[in-house]
Amino acid sequence: MSHIALATRAFRLAALLLLGGLSACASGNVSTGPNLAAASRHAGISCAPFARELSGIALHGEADTWWRAASGRFRLSSQPQVGAVLVLRRGGRLPSGHVAVVSRLLAPRQMLVIQANWVPEELTEDQLVVDVSPRNDWTEVRMWWPLTNTLGSHAYPAYGFILPPSPTTHEALRRAADPAARLALAGGTHPPPPRGRGMGG
Repeated sequence: MSHIALATRAFRLAALLLLGGLSACASGNVSTGPNLAAASRHAGISCAPFARELSGIALHGEADTWWRAASGRFRLSSQPQVGAVLVLRRGGRLPSGHVAVVSRLLAPRQMLVIQANWVPEELTEDQLVVDVSPRNDWTEVRMWWPLTNTLGSHAYPAYGFILPPSPTTHEALRRAADPAARLALAGGTHPPPPRGRGMGG
């Protein structure tokens, strides 16, 4: 590889790292996933509207608020299911939390997800997520970091999984991912409920 090519690659990686640090819903770990062909750019996309459209779980607000909002409306679980939404807690690296849709179960502590804005303004499919919690209950996870072609070193605290309204398959989710991204950017098929008078904001 020429010195020019190496310099160009280094510049691109540095730019991606900078973008990752500036994204509210992103991890700070720039990733395009183990399946590079399944990463696509959607300017302005964020994780929560995309997860809502793909999963059919009609919740609104920042990702971190989904777990409490789902209580009494959707089934919650400590174990993944295809089509379920993984909800990561708010933290220093995730100021708004993060949500991702489970696309495939690989092993008791390994799964793949489809998610938006983990890489800033990108839709990434079939990204590896590993349970690293002490009790094997998915309350701490590590996410794929393709810049080193391995898992990121940081463990993210998680609430658990919001189960889908109806069963689905990996193939159906993959087919629906791009249309769901376009719907999310267009305002979606699940508009937020009207706010009562006098509630402000």
